[in-house]
This record gives sequence, structure tokens and C-alpha cells, in this order.
Amino acid sequence: MATITTSMVLLRWPLLSAVLMFLASTLNVQFRKSDLAGLAVISTLLGLGAACWFATGLLGITMVDVATIWSNMKVVMVEAMSHTPPDWPMVIT
Repeated sequence: MATITTSMVLLRWPLLSAVLMFLASTLNVQFRKSDLAGLAVISTLLGLGAACWFATGLLGITMVDVATIWSNMKVVMVEAMSHTPPDWPMVIT
């Protein structure tokens, strides 16, 4: 019993996100069978969100890391765009 309790405490967030992925998949199938396309898209997006949450949790990526990566991408893109010619892209008519 202590082993089950310890594993639930240690794995609560990945376990919760795995359950959310399963529920989103099940709801997606049910909504598609019932011709409810809008709700199927919403459940798909919820499943993708849970999958991303699960993956980032397993990899140890926090929101601080995501913000740092995003700001680095912004700096690199601004730097790359500063080296492009002023008439780029050229439109040939």
C-alpha cells in the first residue's frame, strides 16, 4: 500500500496528463461518431495540450525554459532579418 501511495505522489502530474490524453482521445472518437465536428476539434486540442504538458513534464522543461527559448529565437530572427537586403523579397511581375 505504501508503494502505491508513493508512486501516486511521485507521478501525479504525468499520471494526470496521461489520463487527460486518454479522455480527450475517447471523447474525440465519440464526438466524431455523433457528427459533432466542433467538439471533436476541441477535444483534439485538449489532447494535444495534455500531450505537450506530459512531454515537457517528463523532460523537465519549465515555463521559464520556454520563455528563455522564445526570447532567444526572437533575438536570432531579428539578427537574421537585419542582414537581409532592403528589397528582399523581390516580386517579379
